[in-house]
Amino acid sequence: MSAAGALSLSTMIKKAKMISGSVFRSVAKVAGGLRRTRVGSNEPARQSQQGCVIGSVFSCWVALCLFVATPATVQADKVDDVVAAQIQEHEIPGLSLAIIQDGKIIKAQGYGFTDKSGKTPVTTSTLFQAGSVSKSVAALGALRLVEQNRLSLDADVNTKLQTWKVPENEFTKEKKVTLRGILSHSAGLTVHGFPGYAVGKPVPTLVQVLNGEAPANTSAIRADIIPGSKLRYSGGGYTVMQQMIIDVTGKPFPQFMQEAVLKPLGMTNSTYEQPLSEELAATTASGYYPKGKAVKGRWHIYPEMAAAGLWTTASDLARFAISIQHSLGGESNSGISQSMTRQMLTSQKDNDGLGVFLSGDGRGLRFSHGGRDEGFDATMTAFAETGQGAVIMINANDNSGSVNRIVEAIAQEYHWPDQP
Repeated sequence: MSAAGALSLSTMIKKAKMISGSVFRSVAKVAGGLRRTRVGSNEPARQSQQGCVIGSVFSCWVALCLFVATPATVQADKVDDVVAAQIQEHEIPGLSLAIIQDGKIIKAQGYGFTDKSGKTPVTTSTLFQAGSVSKSVAALGALRLVEQNRLSLDADVNTKLQTWKVPENEFTKEKKVTLRGILSHSAGLTVHGFPGYAVGKPVPTLVQVLNGEAPANTSAIRADIIPGSKLRYSGGGYTVMQQMIIDVTGKPFPQFMQEAVLKPLGMTNSTYEQPLSEELAATTASGYYPKGKAVKGRWHIYPEMAAAGLWTTASDLARFAISIQHSLGGESNSGISQSMTRQMLTSQKDNDGLGVFLSGDGRGLRFSHGGRDEGFDATMTAFAETGQGAVIMINANDNSGSVNRIVEAIAQEYHWPDQP
């Protein structure tokens, strides 16, 4: 539905309620002739027809709820049409969206449901795992310590590490691992990413992760190329940074990030706690792999918090992006200076800044990061100078490009600088 032809929210809700009664009566009739089946389970071929009927009814109900899940949005627009189509076509259970315009959140909305039971709608306060977008937020915490002269961008990280140190070898003889290298994925460190740990399984300490010792499920984090010689993505580097921050501050990483970044930026629905408390766990979405298989235990646990452990909302990540925009404009509320923000948004190696990836220039300079944890995908993208951007979070690992198509729709609807 276009903005011009949009119904008022109250009318939309009334219509949804009227139609939903019919939908649920249809569900009851269909279910009466079928055995009870969990949505998303793999059924034998002989039951495909019944599965299609239930799937169609479920998809219909998802579409009806897209515009009433979060009453914060009064009027639908073309973006809602694209979101509805992508959720339905690619069977994405739920999505959280925030759109930035003129340095403010002008649209925040939840779509679909927290899981495939279809009982709890996604709202703007539903928590999702941010995956590697966690790195961008963690980078801001490290840069605050640099501004306070407690860390250095260019010194050997081993001068600050206490509990564990990067093992010296032939690659670190002349050039050392630095925080600047870690933040720009050019420190020469190993381990691309982390799969996390299933709920109920043993979770390693941070030092065990760094050394690749059981029960860690990834290899030891080491320098295996000369630091600074090339761009190579390394979640391992951010895990070294996490340990360095703990050693320098004497605080658990979640506590430091809460005090230094999340609370000051008003990211009130965000935490690096791993695992979550029962209270917070009740506010989360459940993750799903490609083809709809549920993540056992609803999600994985990530002791590699700086690299992959942030629980947050699209609106909170938008607040983070806005803080960077404001800081660059000299209206800092990010806790770092305008000059440090310029460094953050300057290519260090092959269009990688400090904690964010960069594209474009001038008015078209964009900083972005994508993320994937088990069962969750996220993307954050924002323009440094125009005050525009968007954050999208879904509780699915979707390989269809649906999130990119939604970003493209937002770019067109809100006239981003790189649009014709």
